[in-house]
Amino acid sequence: MKYPHLFSPLKIGSMEVKNRVVMTAMGCSMANIDGSPSEQMISYYEERARGGVGLITTEITRVNDDTGVGESAQLSVSHNEVIPGLTKLADAIHKHDSKVFVQLHHPGRQTPRALINNQQAVSASDVTCQIIGEEPRALTTEEVYDIINDFVDGAWRAKYAGIDGVELHAAHGYLLNQFISPHTNKRTDEFGGSTEARCKIILDIVKGIRRVCGSDYPIAVRITVDEFLGEAGLELPEGIELCKMIEAAGVDMLNITSGIYETMNTVVEPISYSEGWRTHLAKAVKDVVSIPVCGNAVIRHPEFAEKLLADGNQDLIGMGRPHLADPEWTNKAFNNQDDEINQCISCLRCFETVFTVSAFCVPIQCSVNPRLGREARYPYPKKDGNGRKVVIIGGGPAGLEAARVLAMRRFKPVIFEATDALGGQLLQGSKPPKKEKLHWLADYYTTQMDKLGVEVHLNTKATVEDVKELDPYAVIVATGSTPIVPANIPGVDRDNVYTVPDILEEKVTLKDKKVAVIGSGMTGIEVAELIAEAGNKVSVVEMQETLTPDGYWQNVVDVMGRLQEYKANFLPSHTLKAITDTGIELDGETTSLDCDAVVLALGVRSENALYDQFAEAFERVYKVGDANQVGRIYTATTEGFVLGNKL
Repeated sequence: MKYPHLFSPLKIGSMEVKNRVVMTAMGCSMANIDGSPSEQMISYYEERARGGVGLITTEITRVNDDTGVGESAQLSVSHNEVIPGLTKLADAIHKHDSKVFVQLHHPGRQTPRALINNQQAVSASDVTCQIIGEEPRALTTEEVYDIINDFVDGAWRAKYAGIDGVELHAAHGYLLNQFISPHTNKRTDEFGGSTEARCKIILDIVKGIRRVCGSDYPIAVRITVDEFLGEAGLELPEGIELCKMIEAAGVDMLNITSGIYETMNTVVEPISYSEGWRTHLAKAVKDVVSIPVCGNAVIRHPEFAEKLLADGNQDLIGMGRPHLADPEWTNKAFNNQDDEINQCISCLRCFETVFTVSAFCVPIQCSVNPRLGREARYPYPKKDGNGRKVVIIGGGPAGLEAARVLAMRRFKPVIFEATDALGGQLLQGSKPPKKEKLHWLADYYTTQMDKLGVEVHLNTKATVEDVKELDPYAVIVATGSTPIVPANIPGVDRDNVYTVPDILEEKVTLKDKKVAVIGSGMTGIEVAELIAEAGNKVSVVEMQETLTPDGYWQNVVDVMGRLQEYKANFLPSHTLKAITDTGIELDGETTSLDCDAVVLALGVRSENALYDQFAEAFERVYKVGDANQVGRIYTATTEGFVLGNKL
């Protein structure tokens, strides 16, 4: 076996898991309004069990319907009516020899009033979460005991439903974390003060669960051992002491993590974070406890996971997003199909949907796996292609996803790509600093085209005449987009004016220059970082009041932090009026700026000129991806997936 440690069994208390792969908890927004698991949710989790995962932990599961709501469509163990649905969920997972834990959760101060009937959130103390921005109230001592009972009752319901064990969520800044952290716990009663007193709420919950569920019912605790707040918060040495106390209380497993909402990029990392960057946290805990330790650290590749286990860094491999991206991650690792794993690229599309649209009960989304949340609707591709040819013009993510699905349906896709490689804008997008993971998706699609036998013509522009010779059943135009270059700006055609592709494709090399980047969307600040890294002085000009108005905040914080280290100059509320011999003229507080080069990052427009030509010549012609509507990776892959299934 290629990965003997990864695929060895392990005992967690009285329970044995078949391998060391743990799907860690992630909010998925798929529950019914009453908190019971929907058919959609059951299909979602069963798909991961079928994919070989040893232990699945459900999403944050509320124990309290009053102040404990974390999502609109959130799983619940707060009342008995959810038990039949939980049993159905457990049965679906057990069919595939996987185990399931329910993660018991209360958000505390990290939930907005809108989710809890406009009442004030509760916490250990009245310390406001800077991300939520709403001051909580401190729980009374009596209320703390009530919440302890909520956790205990939730565990009993989980056990009664046939769930294999429970995990207490004492991490990521939620309520139990708020009690154990000196940053958020300023209490003077029995639940505040010393490390042991701040841990009392967890220890009392564990005692209560043991009382009602028995000594052999598995209990895990997911715990932040370093909030990355420095001396103001919980740091690793105290986190280790907390873990030792929790082990002594009779817990069966520790799931080690880091961060809170204010340090969110250490909780759910953006694309820039390297694989394994925080494995030292799990190792520090494993060195002092004897129960199994699960570690989480942007683990993506089976060989890396195997090395962590072989080196004794941890006992279990915790991965969340990789199982969103590819539910077959574990089976593929077991079957030596590493090159076929659709790797998570850490783009944070999943958490962007959790933070922005989950209030509307919109399920979690994934850029690289458009089938996520649609498992019941699209169980398996129909085998109805009957060898019919479908010509796809353009080898970007939209066209490649359509080709992948059509090939699985036994159509015969034929791709025409004008450049020398598949991937489209994924290849350009991987060029800025720390964005190499985007190339993983291009590599995955290239491998899939080869494995599925898709006919690919590189360095080939499609013409109506050439395509007619193939007599295709349908034609898909996936020709992407082109940069916007406003013709009405004087000087825009000067030799020192470039577009983003000019920089990313290295058509020009800038060194020791003063460069103005016009536009502060994510593309603009990413190319600004690339230019700054090359030793140039960068100014970023944005006509709107807010920089990066289209960016998800975690990604913005990540890139902007590095641009600030480069001492980039930011000019929001400034409009480009003209480009001159010596620089640019602006409409704003600053009226002119000296620079040697100008890079236009003003967005893109659909490139679909071929569509009309082909629509006149063929009966079935479709547009997907940027050629249809300018969007992100998720838009492109989703359109390709949906069209590939309905054609």
